[in-house]
Amino acid sequence: MKTRYIKVGLIMLVSGWLALSCGDDFVDVPSFDEDSENFFNSESDYQEALIAAYDMLQSTYLNVMVGEIASNNTLAGGESATDVPGIQEIDDMTHTPVNQQLRDIWSWMFAGVNRANYILEFQDKTDFPGKDAVLAETRFLRAYYYFELVKWFGPLPFNVQEPDRRILFGDQDVLERQPEEVIYGLIESDLIFAAANLPAVQAETGRATKGAAQALLGKAYLYQEKFTDAAAILDELINTGPYDLLQDYSTMFENFNENNIESVFEVQYTDVEGAGFGCLQCSEGNVAVGFNGIRNYAGPVFESGFSFNVPTQEVYDAFDPSDVRRDVAILDIEAWAAANPEVSYVEGFEHTGFYNRKYIARQGDLNTPDANLTNPNNYRAIRFADVLLMAAEAHNRTGNDTRAQQYLNRVRNRAGLGNINDTGTALRNAIYDERRLELVGEGHHFFDLVRTGRAAQAINGFTAGKHELFPIPSIEIELAGNRWNQNPGY
Repeated sequence: MKTRYIKVGLIMLVSGWLALSCGDDFVDVPSFDEDSENFFNSESDYQEALIAAYDMLQSTYLNVMVGEIASNNTLAGGESATDVPGIQEIDDMTHTPVNQQLRDIWSWMFAGVNRANYILEFQDKTDFPGKDAVLAETRFLRAYYYFELVKWFGPLPFNVQEPDRRILFGDQDVLERQPEEVIYGLIESDLIFAAANLPAVQAETGRATKGAAQALLGKAYLYQEKFTDAAAILDELINTGPYDLLQDYSTMFENFNENNIESVFEVQYTDVEGAGFGCLQCSEGNVAVGFNGIRNYAGPVFESGFSFNVPTQEVYDAFDPSDVRRDVAILDIEAWAAANPEVSYVEGFEHTGFYNRKYIARQGDLNTPDANLTNPNNYRAIRFADVLLMAAEAHNRTGNDTRAQQYLNRVRNRAGLGNINDTGTALRNAIYDERRLELVGEGHHFFDLVRTGRAAQAINGFTAGKHELFPIPSIEIELAGNRWNQNPGY
């Protein structure tokens, strides 16, 4: 059964007492609310706070969708050129520090950090058996949120002296943005601890595992060009399991095949609770699935959506026609309608004829209102194929092309393609191409282009020296007293 990240109010609690100027005894009464200082008295308290920290993962639907649109894989789409202007701006590389989607990513990911730090701030208060595993899950989540933040925004406000303390109101007046290497240092230490203290398999589906920590650590190393370290930790993961490539790629993104042998880490979604546009981050469903869907669709298999994040002809044509992944990843709506005469739909803005088939709504869910915001499709945040391709890249960069070829060809062979026997730069480019095809629609390609220095050549409107990072939301700089420098070019 799919794990649900239950929302709890613990993180929103404020101090249970007030400094009162009045001296009357009758107003000096204890609060009925449990405050943070009096919480964490049992294992169940830590587990409830941990569930709240997991819960913010569901808001990463936006990181995935907007990250894909920022690349040359997809266009913004939607109903018109003014449908969600912030998304249209990111697609066109005209985004500014006043962009609602970027502010959402910033605030939601920092909320995740704060929920993890809430636990770590009080980690020594109460002991119980298995506490290290709880702290390991917590530190994995903090690393996950910080990794999202640093790859989007670069240097971050960070408390060097007390990294485990929550960022509270007033801290914006004293905290400074710290270099990326400082943030990555915490990410590394968190994931090393997590990998050492998490089990290979969790009793409850959806919780972080040793392999998830190893994979994310390998990715963090790769982003810093620490290729030897990346190769070592990814080799360990590959050799010790318990992961493998799913044999039938065509079933990879169907709801019945979630949390399968290829899933190193998945963000869990459910359609049990409803949701509304007033609080998209409150949805327990995968909001991106509805946004990616076919506009006004009627017909078999799929359900309607808002026609955002539409794949381009270029990425469709990048697939070899014999590649079994193409028609699993990308839905050719005209071919689908020709094969199913009962199909009808409406073309949206920037209609290409293609949809992100991996993450569009399927029939068969509960359709809990709003149905477009409560789809139960899990996000495969880290797949074993991604691990193999990261390891291939790391080995190529350290001169071990034989191992790199082995990992690359495992992924290619599953797709029905032949072996690559290139070496050096040619092999590296083949790995880059394979990452694009294998992971299309999953939100990785923009950041792959940036970290490998290829974005300016690939993305229309991309300005080198500027668009490698997104701007810090202007309101955040203003709240910090205009002490933080904006990212270059904005």
